[in-house]
Amino acid sequence: MTESVDHPPAAAQVSAASDNSSATLDHPLVSAVKPLVDAMGAELLGPDQAQPDDVVLAWEGRDVVAVRLPQLSDSLDHILAALERRHGMPLADLDRKAKQSVVRTLEARGAFSVRHGVETVAGALGVSRFTVYNYLNREHTAKGE
Repeated sequence: MTESVDHPPAAAQVSAASDNSSATLDHPLVSAVKPLVDAMGAELLGPDQAQPDDVVLAWEGRDVVAVRLPQLSDSLDHILAALERRHGMPLADLDRKAKQSVVRTLEARGAFSVRHGVETVAGALGVSRFTVYNYLNREHTAKGE
C-alpha cells in the first residue's frame, strides 16, 4: 500500500534548510530521494551543513545533498502519524482487529525497541500497555515463537 501525501517540491525543502548551500536544489537525486526522506521523517540539508552523523549523498563524485536522520523516538511519532493518515482516522478510533494489525506493523518496524515504545503506542491506540503486550504475545503465539 502506498501513501499519497502532498509535499512542497524537494528544492524548496532543501533551500529552506540551507540558504547558503552549495547543493543543486533541483538536482534529480534530490527529487528521487525526497519521498524516502519524508517517509523516514528525515531532513534534507545542503552538503556543507552536514554533521558527522548525517548521510551525504553524491552524484558523479560531487556531494549533492545531506540527509539528517531523525532520532529513534521521533521516528516512532512519525510512523504513528503516517499510520493515522493511512487509516484516515486517529488510531484510537480503530477497531480491535485494526489495532492488532497496527501493532504487528509497528513490531515489524522495530517500534518496540525504542525506549517507552510500548507506552507511546498504547497511548496512540487508546489502550493500556497490557493490551499492547497481549497483542504482541498473541502474534508470537500464532507464529509458534
